[in-house]
Amino acid sequence: MTDLSAFAITQRWPAADPAKLQLYYFPTPNGVKVSIALEEIGLPYEAHSVHIGKDETWTDEFLSLNPNGKIPAILDPDGPGGKPLALFESGAILVYLAEKTGKLLPADPARRFEAIQWVFFQMGGIGPMFGQLGFFYKFAGKEIEDKRPLERYTKEATRLLGVLEKRLEGRQFIMDDDYTIADIAIFPWVRTARVFYEADELLGFKNFPNVLAWLERCMERPASQVGLNVPPRG
Repeated sequence: MTDLSAFAITQRWPAADPAKLQLYYFPTPNGVKVSIALEEIGLPYEAHSVHIGKDETWTDEFLSLNPNGKIPAILDPDGPGGKPLALFESGAILVYLAEKTGKLLPADPARRFEAIQWVFFQMGGIGPMFGQLGFFYKFAGKEIEDKRPLERYTKEATRLLGVLEKRLEGRQFIMDDDYTIADIAIFPWVRTARVFYEADELLGFKNFPNVLAWLERCMERPASQVGLNVPPRG
């Protein structure tokens, strides 16, 4: 039987089945990337809700797995060489899962890196910029009288949507007909901007028909429907 007792995080979030991949998660855009990917891949896993609103990511147990105190993180009992692997950062986890299973990344080396560059596009651009937009448009930042921060992030988020719009011209997904971790990395953030931040009009989504059609295709996938709600927010 697999023994994960050496990992302190299992003391607070014990594994019902230590042979399964353990996902430490909250249904944010970054969190659902991993649950959606796992559902697409079909890899057995257990999802543990780590409530960011209750500061559970700053407990000693969680920090033992991710010293940066952010979800998601995973503990794979069957890592490289058959040894357990602890991993954080959603982009790194997506690449790891794709390479582990041979799914959600093109087999051709050049196309593989082309897909990965779009994952980094999300990690370095869409994620940080959309996140700041949400703070200054919907959350505490909206109370700041100086609207220059909101204007800055609105302008940049709109520009990034334009980049995505151009990429999707004549394509079903980021990598043509291949659904990959690039789509999984990006679409939860676009969904959040529209649905959770309620920034549809602010960002002029009607001006990005390719993005809207692509978002609908991504969300209609059965794995997306499950992964967006595992586990529930609670």
